Amino acid sequence: MPVARDNQRALLAQLDTQPRVRDFLARAVDAGRTSHAYLFLGAPGSGKLDAAWALAQALICEDGGCGSCDACVRVARHTHPDVHYYTPESATGYLIAQVRDLLDDVLLAPIRATCKVYIIDRAEQLRANSANALLKTLEEPPENVTFILLGTSAETILPTIVSRCQCVPFRMVSPIDAARAVARATGLPQERCRMAVAIAGSPTRARAFLKSAERQQARREVVRAIDALAHADEADVLASAKTLIMAVKAPLAEVQSTQKAVLERDSDYLSRGAMKQLEDRNKRELNARERSGIMEVLASARSLLRDVLIELEGAPGGIVNTDAQATVERLASTARPAGVVRALDAVAAAERAVARNVTPQLALEVMLFDIRKALSCPS
Repeated sequence: MPVARDNQRALLAQLDTQPRVRDFLARAVDAGRTSHAYLFLGAPGSGKLDAAWALAQALICEDGGCGSCDACVRVARHTHPDVHYYTPESATGYLIAQVRDLLDDVLLAPIRATCKVYIIDRAEQLRANSANALLKTLEEPPENVTFILLGTSAETILPTIVSRCQCVPFRMVSPIDAARAVARATGLPQERCRMAVAIAGSPTRARAFLKSAERQQARREVVRAIDALAHADEADVLASAKTLIMAVKAPLAEVQSTQKAVLERDSDYLSRGAMKQLEDRNKRELNARERSGIMEVLASARSLLRDVLIELEGAPGGIVNTDAQATVERLASTARPAGVVRALDAVAAAERAVARNVTPQLALEVMLFDIRKALSCPS
């Protein structure tokens, strides 16, 4: 049944950097004519994932996405049992077992809502075997099931997948426009919002970052760890990596508490199969959130090192981490541009390692040792 336009406008207003996408999705929800399968296409930082979660709220919520009811809150916290988020579990892409698990889940009735939503990130990593298993369901999904696939461009995704989805293009959002959007939404200084966008990657995630004391503390630990590398011995570096892991896991305590409370509350009326499904989903969600936290820590390191390079080269635009200007200047006073570039390469290597399921603490340890070596190199 069509719902009040004001509700979706309130929910989808977080997509104000993508007005065409916002209005398109709002009209579809308002008319009750959303597609069974969407393919959101755009560069990293364009807000595709933000839009996917916003659309999931609009579909799950009885009021079309009020943003404040129990269902909307659960979707926003990524704890709703009928909204499923998938990322590749292998360095080479999605495993066929992942897709089979998804297809088995599609056949089950919703647990709390009247519909189910499946968000499939990095759809370009759906290779032939895994994609073929998904094709028939994408073409003819069960009633009240919606798929939202995310990718960078249609050219990188199998044509058989593209043809079964409604493609929604996202324009690239400049960091300045994104920071302005965050500043308007939060009332915080634009320079602070600029830092949040650089780390979190999109306006919606930047707003969430600025609301989380734990995530901001993790970023401060990154700055502190890199600042101390010049005088750190091996034990210090290993301790810093451990501290960063603890900082990443700090925000997960609330998620685990919420998951436990939901399981205890719903255990009386959920079947054993539904409970197992919910437990498996909770485990996947915790793993995904921890990985997201690790990637955010790496983004913080990359942002700081880029500022050091900007300071050395006198590049226009100024640094992003203005609250860490003293650290930037201190690092720039002893480093050389070539060394900072190698340090940035170490961050990129850590990102690839985490994507290949290397133990996060080991990836951080190697990265910190490599950064220390790069920044101390005289040429």
